[in-house]
Amino acid sequence: MEFLETLLWPLRWLVELFLMLWHQLFTFLGMNPAGGVTWVLSIIGLVIVVRSALIPVTVRQIKAQRRMMDLAPEMKKIQAKYKGKSDQFSREAMSRETMALYKKHGTNPFSSCLPILIQMPVFFSLFYVLRHAAENTTGIAFMNESLTTSFNAAEIFGAPLKMTFTQGWESGNWMVVSLLGTIMVLMIASQFFTQLQIMSKNVSDETKASPMYRQQRIMLYIIPFAFLFSGVAFPLALNIYWFTSNLWTMGQQYIVIRNMPTPGSDAWRQRQARLKAKGKLTDEEVAEIDRIEGNTPSQGQRQQPVGKKRAKKKK
Repeated sequence: MEFLETLLWPLRWLVELFLMLWHQLFTFLGMNPAGGVTWVLSIIGLVIVVRSALIPVTVRQIKAQRRMMDLAPEMKKIQAKYKGKSDQFSREAMSRETMALYKKHGTNPFSSCLPILIQMPVFFSLFYVLRHAAENTTGIAFMNESLTTSFNAAEIFGAPLKMTFTQGWESGNWMVVSLLGTIMVLMIASQFFTQLQIMSKNVSDETKASPMYRQQRIMLYIIPFAFLFSGVAFPLALNIYWFTSNLWTMGQQYIVIRNMPTPGSDAWRQRQARLKAKGKLTDEEVAEIDRIEGNTPSQGQRQQPVGKKRAKKKK
């Protein structure tokens, strides 16, 4: 654990910096330095900083997820081609074709995990910062004795921010138990809703028929319950950070699904209908609709000119 703390030293320095800056801002505005609301708002401020910095990476992740789901039918063809072949040559050939497919579409299975892989070190950096503060130990830079003391005194609705679910249960502080229980339920619900929006509205019809989609549907019901562990193991302050980050993700996905939907998905059809009603569809978007929906050119469309020789042949 000491090795991990050392490894996260630069991030811990940044986490302490932004916590201190937000805390000073709210204190300057007249809020109680040791107040729970002051610290909760400081933690929310940290979420805003982290998630804002990750917007470019998140956009890349969304595009990568879309490409991964769009190439699912092609992946199915490759898997069918080598079905029942377990020799080394076939496995290598299948791997080469799969990697070539990823390269062609400019994606890979790990690109969609990048934002969460970046967020986890920040999360654990905050965990170490708050744990040291709860132990009355000053931080590595900006969490001085004054800030450490004020954090230890911080409560919201009578629940100390430094306390975990287990500590609340053992000490009989039912407000901590109630708050963390509520946050766990809300985190599970928000994560489930976010994933459900993606799976139901932002996936093309072709992708919905693929095995990859069915596997992701199963994970939809499993992944949210990972928050049960976080709710029990981590202090209230850290769960507030995670829950706020979940709400950011939910709002972000709503904006993405509404404005950058996957072509051929229900959300895409709804967006095209909105643009059509406003008369804002471009020629390229009309052509894309025809291609995806398989529409034939209407009578009002401009027909390709027919040469004289072709016209005579038709006669």
